[in-house]
Amino acid sequence: MECQFLVNLVSKVGEDFKYPVNYTPIVIPTSKTTVFHAYFDLGLHGKGHQDRILKRVCACDPIRPSDLPDTRSNYGMAVGVGGEILPETLERMIEICDVVFVDIQALIRVFDSVDGTVKLVKLVETGFYPLLPRIGVLKASSEEAVFMDVEEVRRWCCVVVTNGKHGCKVYWKDGELGISPFLANQEDPTGAGDSFFGGFVAGLAQGLAVPDAALLGNLFGSLSVEQIGLPKLNTRLLQRVNDEVQKRKMQCLLYERSDDELKFLRPEGHEQFHTLLAAEKLITPFSIEEHQWNSPSSTKETAVPQFTKQPKLLANPMYEEPVQRVE
Repeated sequence: MECQFLVNLVSKVGEDFKYPVNYTPIVIPTSKTTVFHAYFDLGLHGKGHQDRILKRVCACDPIRPSDLPDTRSNYGMAVGVGGEILPETLERMIEICDVVFVDIQALIRVFDSVDGTVKLVKLVETGFYPLLPRIGVLKASSEEAVFMDVEEVRRWCCVVVTNGKHGCKVYWKDGELGISPFLANQEDPTGAGDSFFGGFVAGLAQGLAVPDAALLGNLFGSLSVEQIGLPKLNTRLLQRVNDEVQKRKMQCLLYERSDDELKFLRPEGHEQFHTLLAAEKLITPFSIEEHQWNSPSSTKETAVPQFTKQPKLLANPMYEEPVQRVE
């Protein structure tokens, strides 16, 4: 017997939102959908540094605590890009979820009052900082990580720092661990962090240890950068990866321990799991369509919360805009 993950996805859009989605966002009649323009500085004759400047040109209303469901969840994800998540909203999510995963991007972005240019501020200067001891995982890119004191934050929660082609690094109170990357031919880095985070959390929900889940995140991040625009994942590849995850989960049951270190120590066979995932990535794409992972209906308690038919809560914006290139 199998069951599917139940998801409560909370987002707000304006009446101008025209994209097909498989859920119903909250529509704000008096607001437009959050939109960004991305500008790339190519330098003279297109040979300069391709530094991206983001500008928020439209902003929908933020997600408020009252917008979240009253049902309790095993885990939640706070992933925002345009000021959608307020400190009080994150606090409410913490209250209704056993574990909350947070992308630092949602916490440290501020926007110029004149032209909407995105800027980053130090995490300690935000209203989110006092909530850090109550969240489970804080994810940041290597560029974003300089806006927090990793040594300080790791005392309160797990910190995962992604670093592109170099993989990622996991920090916790008593240690740190580098996680190997997957080879990729980069076409477009946009969305790689979101793909990593989704794969990472999915791995934890499936019952993987943190290092193995981070491998899964690296895999999906590498798949994302090889496509331009919204990544589309091959159904057969996803099914084979899912099969490897289920095998890995059963394999790791043999090494379970009751102490808290289980979440972070590299399990036996970790390198082999990386090799197997890398081999699956080489499969030639066939049909491309949406795929939902299944998990066994019976689960065993581990240090990382398991899926037990409780809703998974995500607070996320919906936005899309063609990239504008200027010279």
